Amino acid sequence: MTKSETVETDAGVARITWHPARKARLLLAVGHGAGGGVEARDLQAIAAVLPAHGVSVALVEQPWRVAGKKVAPAPKTLDAGWRGIWPALEKKGLPVISGGRSAGARVACRTATELGAAAVLALSFPLHPPGRPEKTRAGELLGAGVPTLVVQGGNDPFGRPAEFPEGTYELVEIPYGDHGFAVPKRADIGQDQAVKRITDAVTRWTGMLSG
Repeated sequence: MTKSETVETDAGVARITWHPARKARLLLAVGHGAGGGVEARDLQAIAAVLPAHGVSVALVEQPWRVAGKKVAPAPKTLDAGWRGIWPALEKKGLPVISGGRSAGARVACRTATELGAAAVLALSFPLHPPGRPEKTRAGELLGAGVPTLVVQGGNDPFGRPAEFPEGTYELVEIPYGDHGFAVPKRADIGQDQAVKRITDAVTRWTGMLSG
């Protein structure tokens, strides 16, 4: 049964929606991107599937979204919001995987070592702005410092899988997927299949993490 709570942070009031596992061994906290909230298809699917595999899920809404603003603040403000929710996560007494999609993935990578995250889940990591590969954010990903899984759409304009640098992280490609993991109707996999590939990858990966 889901439950929501608000948390005061230095960036304002954040909201956590809990999707608990009956016998949890890990807690996965996932934040949203700059262009949407926790209603994103990948976040909702992960929250629906992972608890049955011993992983509680916390969907985190950054303060700017809770306040009803349309534009995400600067990275340092996003990081402050993420730091602010961490004590509420640690109270569960479980190893915490820090995760997010798009801008939320960048936050998770930037703060993982500082916060003591057990691992990082990066969904649709925005390796660069569309059409601007020279403005790379690879340093954030490579600097996470903990076991990291990247799940990336094959046609993501923010960075296709082949553009990612070599590193110790694992990368799973979702064929044909765009930045929101939407697949075109002409693709040889359907939307439901694409989403299942995401949840299968995260389930497998979290199964290999100690907890």
